[in-house]
Order: sequence, then C-alpha cells, then structure tokens
Amino acid sequence: MSHEVTSSADSPFRSEPSERDQAPQFVLPLVVRIEKAAPPARTDALETAARAVLVMLSDERSLGDGEWAEAVRDWQDARIRKVVRRARGAEWRRAEALPGITVTGKNAEVRVFPPVPLDGWPKDLARLQVSGTDLGDPEPPAAADPALPVLWLNPGLDMSAGKAMAQAGHAAQLAWWELPDEERAAWRDSGFALAVRAADPARWDELTSSGLPLVRDAGFTEIAPGSCTVVADHPALR
Repeated sequence: MSHEVTSSADSPFRSEPSERDQAPQFVLPLVVRIEKAAPPARTDALETAARAVLVMLSDERSLGDGEWAEAVRDWQDARIRKVVRRARGAEWRRAEALPGITVTGKNAEVRVFPPVPLDGWPKDLARLQVSGTDLGDPEPPAAADPALPVLWLNPGLDMSAGKAMAQAGHAAQLAWWELPDEERAAWRDSGFALAVRAADPARWDELTSSGLPLVRDAGFTEIAPGSCTVVADHPALR
C-alpha cells in the first residue's frame, strides 16, 4: 500500500501544495513476510512495521555521511511515502539479499529498505505483490501498557493490514521527529518498544484533539482524503 502522511499546517507532512511536491519523489519500501502456513498476527505485523521505520531512521547508515543518508534526506525532503509489499519463500530470500534491515516481532518479520525513487524500485521488490496483506489476530491483543508508546488506530476505519502497517509507520515517524535527543536515545535503547491498538471509539475525538502527533491520510487508497488514521501517544509527548 502506498500512502502519504500529513500533520499540522507547519509540519513537513502538511497536505497543502508545497515545495515538497516539486522535489523528486521517493518511497520507503517495507516487505512483510507472509508464509501460507504461518502468517503473522495482524497486531504483531503492525507493531513490527512501525519499529522497522524507526530502526531505519535511527540507523547510522541513515545519518550524517552514512551510505543511506542521502536517500533518506531526499525521501524526507519530498512527500513521505511508504509502500508495504508481501513476500514468501524464494521471494523473501531474494528480498533479504538486498541492502536493508530485517526487524522481527513475536512472529512477524518485516524488512525495511533505504528509500528508492518512486519509479525506480529494485526488480526483486517491484515484482512483489501489494495486495494479499489481509491478516487477523487469533486472539484480541492485550491492553496496551500505559508506560509504552501507543499508536492508536482510528476505530471507525476499515484498513487492510498493509494499509495499517504504513499508517503505523507514519505515526511512529511523527513521534520520532518530535522527541528530544534524550528521549530518542531511550526509545532506541528499549528496542523501540511500542504497541499498536484500536482506540476506544469514545476516546477517539479526545485523542485527535490532544495535540499528540496525528496522521491524516492523503486518500490514495482505501479511505477518504484527510482521514485521521493514527494518533502517536508517546509518554514523553503527553
């Protein structure tokens, strides 16, 4: 799934036309491993995708003069896009052979790659399917630990797992950008511990007006433009 994220009017994610639209457009590829016999649970996949985005943003290769730093800067200078594709078997092994980072959850595996031009995907990633990322939770996830960052999903939206994975990644990125260096370091040292949960419908309006980082979807797929999809509730931002 391909998505953009927007936030407040002064955010680099703002939805209004800007210089970002004139810059070359890049995308952050994420590939989730979905084997027929043992697909990951939906919540596990969402949490692992969010952590994968944070791992990419904080990796030394993405910073300063690192080998991925220019691509990451180009990606962040334009519209922020993420695409989630699925792989299994030999497809997954080919994806693992490309430069990137594999992040694991309880059972989920997500590989994140340095940003690529919107029309310049590596062949072994371009051939992977975007559809077919529908996943479920065998059991309802436990209540989120209030001491952890929680990415709250809009309970009124029906999103595929691939769509929700990208949205969770957007929210994690917004939280990362707003944290001071000390809090970033603490989150990184925890292995980017976080939870992704559907918000209580009675609390959603409160969350969206709380001042916490909020993702608004550009509306390219599945949902209407401007839909509020995720609120990033990091304890340090409350």
